[in-house]
Amino acid sequence: MPQSAPSRPGPVIRLREGLVRGVETAPGVVSHLGIPYAAPPFGPRRFRAPQPPAPWDGVRDCTAFGPIAPQSAELPGAPAWSPGDEDVLTLNTWAPAGSSGLPVFVWLHGGAYTFGSSAQPDFDGTVLARAGLVVVTVNYRLGFEGFGHVPGGAAELPENRGLLDQVAALRWIRTNIAALGGDPDRVTVAGQSAGATSAVSLLLREEARGLFHRVVAHSAVGPCFSRELAEDVTREVAAEAGVPATAEGLLGASPAALVAASDRVAASWKQDAGRGRRRYDPVLYGPVADGADLPADPLAGHAGASLAGVDLLVCHTTEEQWLLDAVGNIAKVTTEAELARFLADFDLPASLLAAYRDRMPGASVLDLYLALMGDRFFSEYSHRVADAHVRAGGRTFLSRYARRRTAADGTPQVRAWHCADVPFAFGNHHDPALEFLIGGPPVPDDDALSVQLVNAWAEFAATGDPGWKPYEGRADDAVRIWGAATADGPPREAWRDVDLGAERP
Repeated sequence: MPQSAPSRPGPVIRLREGLVRGVETAPGVVSHLGIPYAAPPFGPRRFRAPQPPAPWDGVRDCTAFGPIAPQSAELPGAPAWSPGDEDVLTLNTWAPAGSSGLPVFVWLHGGAYTFGSSAQPDFDGTVLARAGLVVVTVNYRLGFEGFGHVPGGAAELPENRGLLDQVAALRWIRTNIAALGGDPDRVTVAGQSAGATSAVSLLLREEARGLFHRVVAHSAVGPCFSRELAEDVTREVAAEAGVPATAEGLLGASPAALVAASDRVAASWKQDAGRGRRRYDPVLYGPVADGADLPADPLAGHAGASLAGVDLLVCHTTEEQWLLDAVGNIAKVTTEAELARFLADFDLPASLLAAYRDRMPGASVLDLYLALMGDRFFSEYSHRVADAHVRAGGRTFLSRYARRRTAADGTPQVRAWHCADVPFAFGNHHDPALEFLIGGPPVPDDDALSVQLVNAWAEFAATGDPGWKPYEGRADDAVRIWGAATADGPPREAWRDVDLGAERP
């Protein structure tokens, strides 16, 4: 449910960096908001690995969310970024009052690695705290600041700075979470969309080993970027910003200038039929699988790693891409000629389209396109992450979100689309700011669905078992369906020979 106005001050707690005071934001739940886990990543620290936060004197007031990372998005119910905001590497916690030794649930928000924050209304941790967790939500660097390639940067100006921020947050949690009621040896990292892929990517980072042992990945999106694609993006963004594509040139452009330049490049890609696959969903940034900083895309990396003892819970929605179409984020495909061009741009075989025509008789070209694109980026990718984790020896659970709301004639009022599962899993589905995602005010069945999802997350974080049998890579393995009696996943056999390797120019 949405965060209420502060009711009364919480106790003063001693962290490594100093004293903090939170607030009882709901009966029996104490929140600490806007705690810095790293120093502001600007000035001499810009484009560099995160540095520890400075300690403070006195009692720090932690009753309001901190500033969000540079971005142009203004999301309903969430704060906007203001140029000049620098203390953006903060986190927030919710815990039952007086708790100790509880499982810790760390949330990494999505947003195409470009927008979003931990302060969005669907990420309020009150309900999950009441289910017995210490909930932590994390801000990290986005866009060029977090994921842009800096030429010649090498170790001093590394790739994937947003992922490094997440590791820094986990280190901070390791040191401080016991004082806030959590068990540092029972940490689950969770996320949705970009946050989900971040979480499974962290499993491949040596410096993150031992900082967490369970992962929840909702709608993991892939694949990661190749070094070549990241270099191309930098050249275009630098040119649009009017600076040389060098470390010195990029450091000379303000964060606001790079946000604006990135937006213009993305808009130009969407209008340019010659951009191939990049024009359909012009996301400029993402984890760079360069063979060093991030050894490989999770699909390849998990299969080659030893992940025994690491539990993974995977979920995807059955109609992911319909949301991106509804909000105008992706290119339209409405004719057979455009559909054929889409298949060619993504090297998808005709047999794959035939499989979708068979399972969606009478579907429009647009619906076929959205189904193919959603499965390519989300559903099939999520399945392959689960398969790779099984091969790496990790216990894996698979689930599928299928809740729709339909009119009397059966017409969908809202689909089981991207992001719709998150408010239910956090228990915040009654927030009016989220009605677009879930199709209006919730009904009693929605409350029951939310209880089920909240309990699954809480049980998984506490025990590693969300309440159904593990997935072992077979077609007939158990898959938990949320919000419907049954729901098909992607036609796996038709996707068998489709390459989902790192994105290239």
